[in-house]
Amino acid sequence: MSALISVSELTRIFDVSKPWLNRVLERLPKRFLTAVSDVSFDVDEKTTYALVGESGSGKSTIGKMIVGLLPPSDGHVTIGEVDLAIERDKQKIDQARREIQMIFQDPYASLNPRWKVRAIINEPVAARGEDTNGLAERLLEQVGLSAEDADKYPHEFSGGQRQRICIARALSSEPKLIVCDEPTSALDVSVQAQVLNLMSDLKDEFGLTYLFISHDLTVVQHMADKIGVLYLGRLVEEAAPGDLFENPRHPYTQMLLAAAPKMDGFGREVEPPKGEIPDPINPPSGCAFHPRCPIAVDRCKAERPKIRQVGGSRVACHLAE
Repeated sequence: MSALISVSELTRIFDVSKPWLNRVLERLPKRFLTAVSDVSFDVDEKTTYALVGESGSGKSTIGKMIVGLLPPSDGHVTIGEVDLAIERDKQKIDQARREIQMIFQDPYASLNPRWKVRAIINEPVAARGEDTNGLAERLLEQVGLSAEDADKYPHEFSGGQRQRICIARALSSEPKLIVCDEPTSALDVSVQAQVLNLMSDLKDEFGLTYLFISHDLTVVQHMADKIGVLYLGRLVEEAAPGDLFENPRHPYTQMLLAAAPKMDGFGREVEPPKGEIPDPINPPSGCAFHPRCPIAVDRCKAERPKIRQVGGSRVACHLAE
């Protein structure tokens, strides 16, 4: 199966220094936050690739770099045959970008409150000067709303209905890939299930590819064809859901799975995760997880592990075997 998106050695560093005058007066150095560090993975066509991890692990930053909302500090994002970091042909870049859309986390903040739903859904197509006649009405019906809703404003809808409007907007330009940045985390559990089922049906109907960003392991277990686990901006494990949930190789993945809610978990004693997430401005040497890892050795503190194939998984751990 061919890769629709190929991410290679992707890195993003933010300058979080104080203003120049404050640094001079207080004699402070510049400060840099490494949000994403040397991440590589492929997303195959017509599959769902999930990125999971704690808050601050770099999931959303990767999604924004893939759709072009943030430029990478280093590394490459290749869409089909087009490498966005080195391609200079504007037409090729526009064509590649056209094949990607994004569904944002908060359906309340991602819709313009001054626009009617018709204008919101038509915008990606209208911006290219193409015909939008009847487009919004057709897409609203495909996502389970009414064609009459096109003349309403976003404040007239519930959270779940707003997220359906966001999905309709993402579908309007007929993309191949949709980056879903925690699309259900702001919704009630019952509404989450409806939206996830809708996304699954649309994936089959339109032959879509999803990059699904989430912190909820139970969601990605049922949605994903492959799961990548992030910790402090680094990809620590990648595997199919069956391999990841039955035989997690990385200690961090094991910790996440042990802490996840279980149907038969009433009364069980689970040891809480040890330690705090390190400061991304001053990350630990070697393996970023070693201060919290129960099996860390001296090598883990000194040498950053490379991601490698171990059984059915790719793992960044010296002791994965």
